Amino acid sequence: MKLIAGNSNRSLAEAISAHVGVPLTQASLRRFSDMEIFVEIQENVRGQDVFVLQSTSFPANDNLMELLVTIDALRRGSARRITAVLPYFGYARQDRKTGPRTPISAKLVANLITSAGADRVLTMELHAGQIQGFFDIPLDNLIASPVFIPDMKRRFKGKDLVMVSPDVGGVVRARAMAKRLDADLAIIDKRREQAGTSEVMHVIGDVKDKICVMVDDIVDSGGTLCNAAKALKEHGGKEVYSYVVHGVLSGGAVARIADSEMEQLVITDTIAATPAVEASSRITRLTVAPLIGEAVRSISEERSISALFK
Repeated sequence: MKLIAGNSNRSLAEAISAHVGVPLTQASLRRFSDMEIFVEIQENVRGQDVFVLQSTSFPANDNLMELLVTIDALRRGSARRITAVLPYFGYARQDRKTGPRTPISAKLVANLITSAGADRVLTMELHAGQIQGFFDIPLDNLIASPVFIPDMKRRFKGKDLVMVSPDVGGVVRARAMAKRLDADLAIIDKRREQAGTSEVMHVIGDVKDKICVMVDDIVDSGGTLCNAAKALKEHGGKEVYSYVVHGVLSGGAVARIADSEMEQLVITDTIAATPAVEASSRITRLTVAPLIGEAVRSISEERSISALFK
């Protein structure tokens, strides 16, 4: 087995390498003066089972191209099997047409990864489950509950808890965690009454005098979470926490969260942290390295992935 790390999230790749007990393969990933990406694998990979560790986070296009070029280099180096390990799958929010003459970019990216020469994909918490069907090669979609649930049990032991989905689309995820924690479930229903007016948040479920824990897959600008936290407090919520898998946190998101009603935002390290994220006292990061490492080992040894979640 070989592990190759891209430049998108080197610290996570090193942590996965340490967990698996396999050193990162020596490779040169650099750019020419016109910013063309060049990759040279500096170890023999012929007949090897190779895992390419690369999140397609900001800068998404550069990191995606780096992934594709690396896969092509491995294929031309006669690797036996190439698994693209994407802790964060960029373009996942473009999973359907939102209007006339708009792309389905998640499908395009799936085609690019397949055409580059990947034999399978390992990712985490896809924004939409149907993206699995965009690939014509095997895909394993890990869930973050083995990382989040132990932290929630430790943090909220003995407290009256309610799991909250910040939108209707995340109900399945919130319900699954509520079942594991024997907690109640609430849903935020957001709607814009008319064009040009702000969103109105309706809380479905009882949150009064309870610890509210919102769960979601992606936090980008943070606007939805902050507005939802305010609505929960207005409906009597005692404290509000958020557990989100992928901390994109673009623009002024960190400052917005610092000024919000949330006590704490808990994210994972699927995306490399910015200095602002690292400096924030309101944001806690949990590592997914052991989970991804075990999944990589299971794939290499042809063992069940679903066994990791039982």
